[in-house]
Amino acid sequence: MKLLALSILGLNGAALAQETPPTEHVNVIGQAASLDQALRKQRASDRIESVVHADGVAQLPDDNAAEALQRVPGVSVERDQGEGRFVSVRGLGPDFNSVTINGAEVPAPESDTRAVALDVLPSELIQSLSVVKTLTPDMDANSLGGTVEIDSLSAFDHEGRFYTFTAEGGYDGNTDKTSPKLSGAVSERFSLGGGTDNFGVAAAFSWNDRRFGSDNVETGGAWDFDEADGRGRLEELEARRYDITRERTGLGLNFDYRPDAASSYYLRTLYSRFADTEERQSVGLEFDDPLLAGESGDDAEAVRSLKQRKETQTVESYALGGERSLGAWTLSGQAAWSKASERLKNGIGAADFVRDIDGVGYTSGHKPYPLGGADFNDASQYELDEVEITDSDATDKIRSLRLDLARDFELGGHASRLKFGAKFSKRDKRFDEDVWVYDDFGGAALSLDQYARGSIDNLGGPRISNRAIRNLIATLDRDGAYDEEESRINDFRIREDRQAAYVMNTLDWHDWTFIAGLRYERDRLRAEGTGVRDGDFEASRHRRTDSHWLPGLHARYRIDRQTQVRAAWTQSVVRPTFGQLAPGFVIDGDEAEFGNPNLKPLKSRNLDLGIERYLGRSGVMSAHLFHKDIRDFAYGVDVAGQGEWAAFDEAHTFANGDDAKVYGLELAWSQKLDHLPAPWNGLILGTNLTFSRSDARIEGMADGAWHSRKIDLPNQADTVANVMLGWENRRASIRLSANYKSERLIEVAGIADPQHDLQADSQLFVDLSVRYFITPRLQLSFEAQNLTDENYYTYVHRRAYNSQYEEYGRAYKLGLTFTSDF
Repeated sequence: MKLLALSILGLNGAALAQETPPTEHVNVIGQAASLDQALRKQRASDRIESVVHADGVAQLPDDNAAEALQRVPGVSVERDQGEGRFVSVRGLGPDFNSVTINGAEVPAPESDTRAVALDVLPSELIQSLSVVKTLTPDMDANSLGGTVEIDSLSAFDHEGRFYTFTAEGGYDGNTDKTSPKLSGAVSERFSLGGGTDNFGVAAAFSWNDRRFGSDNVETGGAWDFDEADGRGRLEELEARRYDITRERTGLGLNFDYRPDAASSYYLRTLYSRFADTEERQSVGLEFDDPLLAGESGDDAEAVRSLKQRKETQTVESYALGGERSLGAWTLSGQAAWSKASERLKNGIGAADFVRDIDGVGYTSGHKPYPLGGADFNDASQYELDEVEITDSDATDKIRSLRLDLARDFELGGHASRLKFGAKFSKRDKRFDEDVWVYDDFGGAALSLDQYARGSIDNLGGPRISNRAIRNLIATLDRDGAYDEEESRINDFRIREDRQAAYVMNTLDWHDWTFIAGLRYERDRLRAEGTGVRDGDFEASRHRRTDSHWLPGLHARYRIDRQTQVRAAWTQSVVRPTFGQLAPGFVIDGDEAEFGNPNLKPLKSRNLDLGIERYLGRSGVMSAHLFHKDIRDFAYGVDVAGQGEWAAFDEAHTFANGDDAKVYGLELAWSQKLDHLPAPWNGLILGTNLTFSRSDARIEGMADGAWHSRKIDLPNQADTVANVMLGWENRRASIRLSANYKSERLIEVAGIADPQHDLQADSQLFVDLSVRYFITPRLQLSFEAQNLTDENYYTYVHRRAYNSQYEEYGRAYKLGLTFTSDF
């Protein structure tokens, strides 16, 4: 079934691609070319998925693929520095979702996660986005919340020659900096081999150099909660200023060949580069004795620190495939290769200047900025303690080959389709890191005033010069500073081979459509890394093989011309993150920390049931219930005192939990009020709400005793809501949209320490989009983001006790777009 996400969001733009044969989907289309077309496609579909079309992406202030999806039912966005980065579906974290580009699975650039950071992908390269919430047997079973399917531009998406170009300027209210952006796309059809317009070439590009910043103060949850009075006393804090430049470059080049009505072939290529340059200036305090807000302590350490690095992420995807009809049979296949990487070269992990200081404190528990005397900012009183330099290289490659065969036939006089196939994939994840720690400066005391240049915006005090620190490091002994332990224990290589086969049958029986099928997947994992045991290095190698039989059943019933009911029972399997599976370990006396390559995959049985009612032209209401029964979810635990770790005081690793459940309700409504008299016939209204709950249990040893407690699944928000109010005519379009996400658990602390569980506060983002056609082909646009000046706030125990507070300010964009075929 589906939840009209789209409908919620916006409704005019270029036309949707033509309908594909039914394949157990429900399309919730956001910002579609035409609401009517979107609803027709949704009604005809048999799968549960939320779709955003390319022109819809362009109609809201969305800089990347993650932000383009944040307004569909059940989908929320996790932000980094105020920008949408990862998506959560139905309250399940990004690691439980998969991403494909043109049918090819996308690997993850970061070293420890499976989650794909969608801010790597500029929205201009994307023709359509969809979130598939129920899996059919012909799909990979490696997503629990949803599979994000990304399709790039094809020449057959437009009639004849098409081109569009956009020039845009952005302004960041926090830093008073401006940012340029250029993007465009062009496509053309050609006639080959006696055919007419049967060969298409499409190209798209995007370049954006965004300069912005944020202000932050955080404690990391370092509060001591006194049992006598229940008040929190702070142990340490750090106030930070970020100055950031993010440069995105995206290129796509696609070829399509359709020699006749029975066959089609394609080559899809996409390259995206994301360079993230960040400088972080900070000032921190560590109190010898924890303090209440407003108190003054006589013994503390003050630290002024610089972090400066440039991380470069790239995503490449190449997919070659096609489809051929042979009478009643249809043969299709695809060969794909994808690679993601993240590289850091000569990054300053920390350059710390320290001093002992008296008479310092902090402002409040919510925003605990440091308080000090007249000499608190005296650069001459701070001495260089150490400088850490890091190089790292993470790569993730996926190769796959898929073959499908389908046959159309009649069963008892009813249309039916039998489909079966196989897929083989290989994934190779590697991470290599080198760390240098400089803490020997030849006996010289190096004070901050030698390396300070100016002051820190919004914090005051001396600003540490990146160039001065790098000039210093160039004069020191690099070989002597190499930290072999830190450089080896995090290195790993994890290879995953998957073989899959499936069979499914689709049957249209009167007003019913049924899909029944079975999928088999066999996964083999090989993990290699290095551990250190009491100062000695050891090779760490592990192997594991898992097999899964995954039946599925989907049904759709048309009650009348306007109403239909949908149901699905499916199963899915998701492996733990690479950080959890990492084979490295550190054992030092009676303390240990290690990954767990023997973790079981997370398995889920999923039930979906929903109804949708179409309200004449361009309107719909829908409701959708979902329930997920999850086994073997992974979580952090201290296994000291158990088994081989019985003599240890600490042994931190990961373990499989008991059963967990996620259940909820998605509601959506949208309406284009074109039945009203002018000018009210231009109104577009929409909203969607997702209510969800989760129940999970974790167990483990702490303080010599066995503990067990219930938790929510991390990142699961009880309420996600979107509201859109729009108006448009042939020349102008205005849309005001709001996105809300309720508070949620982010991270679980010790098994016996629920007071220090990390919670995220609720957020409400409001954006405005205004577009005006100067001519039929030339469009002026204005967009305002984060009108509510929303911040990101996490806390422990209660909202009064900060873990992190970060604010970004408002941002504005002004653009001009020329398009050939409006």
